[in-house]
Amino acid sequence: MLVKWMRCAVVDRPGFARAQRKWAGLLGEPGFRGQGGGWSRSRRGVVHLFAFWESRAFYDSFMARSHDRLHASQVGTYKDPQVRLFDYRFDVKTGFTPVFTDADLLRVAHCRVRPDRVEHYTLMQEKVWNPAMAGSPGMLRGVFAQANTGDEFLILSMWDSNAEYGKYRVERVERLALRAQTGADITHVDGDVIDLEPSWTV
Repeated sequence: MLVKWMRCAVVDRPGFARAQRKWAGLLGEPGFRGQGGGWSRSRRGVVHLFAFWESRAFYDSFMARSHDRLHASQVGTYKDPQVRLFDYRFDVKTGFTPVFTDADLLRVAHCRVRPDRVEHYTLMQEKVWNPAMAGSPGMLRGVFAQANTGDEFLILSMWDSNAEYGKYRVERVERLALRAQTGADITHVDGDVIDLEPSWTV
C-alpha cells in the first residue's frame, strides 16, 4: 500500500474547502483506498491530507490520467505544497484500514533516521512504540510507512478523542523514548496534531 502525505498553507479557506469536497471523484479510481485530513492545531492555516493507494502503479496511473481534472478547482487556494510518498511497512495496532469516519483527530510524526540505525529504529517501533500506542484506549488504528530513500519514516495514528490522545502523550512518551533509544536513532523529527474535517473524507 502507498501512503501519500500532502501538507500546504491555505490562502483561501472557503475556496479550498469547497474544492476539497470535489475529491470525492477519487471513489471511481482503480486502486484508490481512502483519503482524509484536516487542519493543523499548531500551525494556523496549514492543512494535512493523507491518501492511500493499493500500489505505486495505481497511483502513477491516476496522476497521469485524472489528477489535474480533480485538482483544477483548487489551484490558487493554497501555497507551499509539500508532497511525500511512503510505502506501508506495518500496522500500528492491528487491522489497519484507511477509514477516517470514526476518528476525531490524527497524529502524524515524520522522522529522519541515521542510515546505520534504520534497522534498530524499525525494531523499536514494532516492539516498544506500537504496543504502547495499541494499549491506549483512544487509539483506533495507525500505519508505519517508509520512504524509498530508506531513512525517512511516517507514523500516522487515528484517535477517537483529544482527551485520550492527551493521556497517552503525557503519561508515556518520555519514558518510551528512553526505552527505545530514540535519540540515538533519529536525526530529525517533525510532528503535528490534526483536527479531522469530515467533509473531506473520501
